[in-house]
Amino acid sequence: MAYIIFVNPALLSINQGMPWNGIFVATILAAAFGTLLVALYANVPFGLAPGMGLNAFFTYTLCKQIGFSWQEALAIVFICGLLVVIITVTKLRKTIVYAIPDFLKDSISCGIGMFIAYIGLKNASFLTFLFDSGSYSVLENGGIISNSSATPSLAIFNNPHAVLGLIGIVIMMALVVKRVKGAIFIGIILTTVIGIPLGIVNISEVKFFDLKAISSLNKVAFAAFGSSGLPSLFSDFNKIILTITASLALFLSITFDAIGTFIGTGKISGIFDDSNEKNLADKKGFSTKFEKALFADGIASAVCGLFGTSSVTSYVESASGISIGGRTGLTGVVIAVLFLLCLPFSGLFSIVPQQATAPALIIVGIIMMSSITKINWKDYEEAVPAFLTISIMSFAFNISYGIAAGFIFYCIIKIVKGKIKQIHPILACVALLFLINFVVAALRG
Repeated sequence: MAYIIFVNPALLSINQGMPWNGIFVATILAAAFGTLLVALYANVPFGLAPGMGLNAFFTYTLCKQIGFSWQEALAIVFICGLLVVIITVTKLRKTIVYAIPDFLKDSISCGIGMFIAYIGLKNASFLTFLFDSGSYSVLENGGIISNSSATPSLAIFNNPHAVLGLIGIVIMMALVVKRVKGAIFIGIILTTVIGIPLGIVNISEVKFFDLKAISSLNKVAFAAFGSSGLPSLFSDFNKIILTITASLALFLSITFDAIGTFIGTGKISGIFDDSNEKNLADKKGFSTKFEKALFADGIASAVCGLFGTSSVTSYVESASGISIGGRTGLTGVVIAVLFLLCLPFSGLFSIVPQQATAPALIIVGIIMMSSITKINWKDYEEAVPAFLTISIMSFAFNISYGIAAGFIFYCIIKIVKGKIKQIHPILACVALLFLINFVVAALRG
């Protein structure tokens, strides 16, 4: 899990005004808090940390695409965490879990995998983009917007950044294929070291031990409640609609991510069983470790908004600890302590270039794509919504829009087929909200 200490600040600090050091500290504190909460309350050996995909959603969907400030995005993280807590203590969890068809849940996972893998390819300096003459305009903030004539292409490997990105991918892929423990973490370290003679990594001014950097947390902590955060989300009607739809998309991602990871790794190890899923659907309260773990996960996600980072989730890498005997919360306590021990070393972690963390995004994307085999591609009722979810999420570079496309076309197809009764009311309402969001955006210009 340690690779998230490199990757999360690298992704979130892209947002203007969000300091790398502050995110670094917030990432560690969120991981330690979430892991300790699950360990001590649910007594299960799972590690929690800001999730891959959820951090990409924060930066590229909420901030870059939709246009929220990072303070507003933190407020949305807080809101979604509270929603997860609410549905975990009520019967709403039954309706949410069963309202969305399994193939759409798998599509969302695959789409996020493609999305973050694409970010990895960009950060590795693998891609360039060609704009036709006269097809683009320069925005006030210095950005460039083009029409669909813009085309991506593979970079020419004649500059050190692209070369380092290629070396990093080769190293990490080799380690993963050889099933080396800690492959992603080791790959980041080796790639960073290779970046020194290439002139990309400068270690001459690095402060290897710097306690003062911890104070930078105050630049992001509780920023969600400032005038640029929560109050701003409800400042006008257009923003309210955006806030609702964006929160729904993030909420669904958090919910399915947590349930999927807990069930997937827990069943294999025997920590959870089929009765846990049944209790999730049929009972209130917290009668099992599974329900306690989900409750703790929701609280930890809400607290992330307070600390100043994207939402946490349970890490599939927890399976490595479980596989060698981890069965209780003691495993989580050790994980949390090790995260906290990294706090004074922000200067050391900050020298890691994006070409070293980019392969980690690609690897995680590959892992998340595994659920694509569960989709019935021969049945157009599944194939069309699934394809649109995955393709629009990655090609339009927007997780929220991908989920919206899948939900809307699922409803359209069911109506066309005369199977409107198969559309769950919750799914229909969410699809309608997404549709209203698109209409409002079009009318706004």
